[in-house]
Amino acid sequence: MTTTDPAARAAPPNEPDPVPDFADVSGLMPRRGYVLAFIVFIVALVLVFTAWRVARDREQRSAQIEFIGRTAQVTELLQQRMVNFELVARGGVSLFASVQRPTAAQWKAYVEGMNLQRRFPSTLGLGFTGYVPQRLLVQLQNEWRDAGYGLLTVRPFGQREVYGPILYLEPRTAANVEVIGYDMFAEPVRHAAMEAALESGQARLSGKIQLLQDKHDGIESTGLLLVLPVYLGGGRPQSPSLRRAEMQGWVYVPFRLQKFVDTSLAEGHKNLRFRIFDESGGNDTLLFETAGPKPAQPAAFLHKTTFEVYGRTWRIEYESPPIEQAVPRMEGLRNMFALGIFTALLLYGIALVLAHTESRARQIALRMTEDFRRSEARFRSAMQYSAIGKALLDSEGRIVDANPALANIVGLSRAQLLDQRFDSLLEDEEGEAQQPLEARTDEDGVHRATRRLLRQHGVARQVQLTYSPVPGKVGQDITGLVQVEDVTERLRAEARVHALNRTLEARVALRTRELSQANQELEAFAYSVSHDLRAPLRAIDGFSRILGEKYADRLDESGRGYLARVRKAAARMGDLIDALLKMSRLTRSELKHENVDLSRFAGELIEELRMGEPQRAVEVRIEPGLKVVGDASLLRNLLGNLLGNAWKFTRDSAPARIEFGLAEAPGGGREFFVRDNGTGFPQAYVDKLFRPFQRLHNVEDFAGHGIGLASVKRIVERHGGTIRAEGHEGEGAVFYFTLPGGG
Repeated sequence: MTTTDPAARAAPPNEPDPVPDFADVSGLMPRRGYVLAFIVFIVALVLVFTAWRVARDREQRSAQIEFIGRTAQVTELLQQRMVNFELVARGGVSLFASVQRPTAAQWKAYVEGMNLQRRFPSTLGLGFTGYVPQRLLVQLQNEWRDAGYGLLTVRPFGQREVYGPILYLEPRTAANVEVIGYDMFAEPVRHAAMEAALESGQARLSGKIQLLQDKHDGIESTGLLLVLPVYLGGGRPQSPSLRRAEMQGWVYVPFRLQKFVDTSLAEGHKNLRFRIFDESGGNDTLLFETAGPKPAQPAAFLHKTTFEVYGRTWRIEYESPPIEQAVPRMEGLRNMFALGIFTALLLYGIALVLAHTESRARQIALRMTEDFRRSEARFRSAMQYSAIGKALLDSEGRIVDANPALANIVGLSRAQLLDQRFDSLLEDEEGEAQQPLEARTDEDGVHRATRRLLRQHGVARQVQLTYSPVPGKVGQDITGLVQVEDVTERLRAEARVHALNRTLEARVALRTRELSQANQELEAFAYSVSHDLRAPLRAIDGFSRILGEKYADRLDESGRGYLARVRKAAARMGDLIDALLKMSRLTRSELKHENVDLSRFAGELIEELRMGEPQRAVEVRIEPGLKVVGDASLLRNLLGNLLGNAWKFTRDSAPARIEFGLAEAPGGGREFFVRDNGTGFPQAYVDKLFRPFQRLHNVEDFAGHGIGLASVKRIVERHGGTIRAEGHEGEGAVFYFTLPGGG
């Protein structure tokens, strides 16, 4: 144990303190120390202020760059969403290219297929405005009336060279119906956009208007129109004169700008404040301004961007939040500046203390000596009172020091352990010679091993050894510390756990065999029941057939009716037995996973249905390239049931439509669907659809056993998917299901 010489801690009391050689300048030393401390303080302040200014400017530039990047993203989002409107309008133009003038029903079908209300909530619909010279107005009104659309009243009234009445506008809401016949070519702002589209042959955006629907409902909002010209044949004539000669009208998309901006921006940009101006024609017209109260403090950054959008020049003025929000680390920089000032003051104080007295350094040295002594005392306490055996080893592996815990584990006294080789306390593993400790250390200098320890006057114990290098004092031969932990009881407990695991595995295997036997017995029972039930059924059917053939003349009309009902019931019971067996096989057969082309299966099944009923005309749409991973036979059964039901329940629909495809799921992901416009079902009874032998329609109306959808549900669930259904009476039904690897 280390001892401290009292003479090293204090000088003898009668010995005077040494006098420095520079006693003659002792009066100047304090003043020099104060001046040096003040210079250090001033330099520290300058460095702190400079560093703070550099960091503040860097953070502000970084925040400004990030802010400009966000504004560019917002501008790009708005432009991209506007392009979607053009694509929708071009689809309407393509419809005119395939049909010289589509009917109202064809226009409605196209718009419903686009699903505008869900995909583009800001739009009020998709419309078509005709290009009608004055000489053709009466002819258009007559054609409109002859087509069964009623009287076409062009508003506002008056004589004009060219009219642009709204002819089609879907979806057919009450507000949209009210604007049919309105002459948009007569209103200046709309006229300018329509004329520009006609002359250029490209899509054009109107200026700020109040939409007719909003005017009818008394809604104050900024409305815009995106118009696209429609020429004969769907093409774009080369010269303006040809364009005007072949002009048919305009496809247009009316939308509310406020709703358009709200739905276009992602969640990360909705807290950004900005205003949109229309600079076209030299006038600044405010189109949009972010809602909500304006912050009390001024914005940290401002940014403007100008771009062309379908013939209009838009300017967007962005405002960042105040400096505290725009630069989140500004408060941290202020704290850092305050910390720097505090550090400078601290350095100044330290310099004053160092300059004030030399005795302070002596006190610190004495305190460090005391800390070292206490650190050594802590190490000794850790050795002495630790429950884990510990020993200090020299370079030859001999024990230099050991604690009582190690002596207790080995069964020797501490004095007996000293100067022994630690290796001599361990058994050789299977007679092999013990390797040197240096060869068994890892890269970190720490090595762990489990060995058998030779215990004096007792059985050998299993111990966990941890070797680690430790330095000794200067001139002391100590190179390592070994910790010895008795793990005999823990290893025995682990052995018992392993034995229990083996027992558990055996029990699981036994239960698996029992379950397999139970499944085999269940299958044998199902076949036995089927055989036992079929025998009396065959007897009932046979004797009733003989009775009907030989004694039909002796039975009256009621008797022959009863006999026919008996035979029909027996046949139905036979079908139900077959269906029950088929359904039981679905849950017992082993799945064979492979790549399956559902689109090909669907096409083959539809062809089989058409061959069975060639007189029916059914419109079928199958999305190509739909593939999954699963059991081919079960998945063909699944599609056969769903498409067969759709074929059966569209029997009374004219025209009948069946669709198979892939759609976005409400909660994310994608799911397959089979949709029809047949009889449908009440949504309140949707839970009964997938139960065996549950029917929502009479057998006389639609044949079946009531297990088709139950089989579909079991097949989907065996593949790890889900299935759901939606329907309305008289409006058709749609079944959604998911499968692994779908899409």
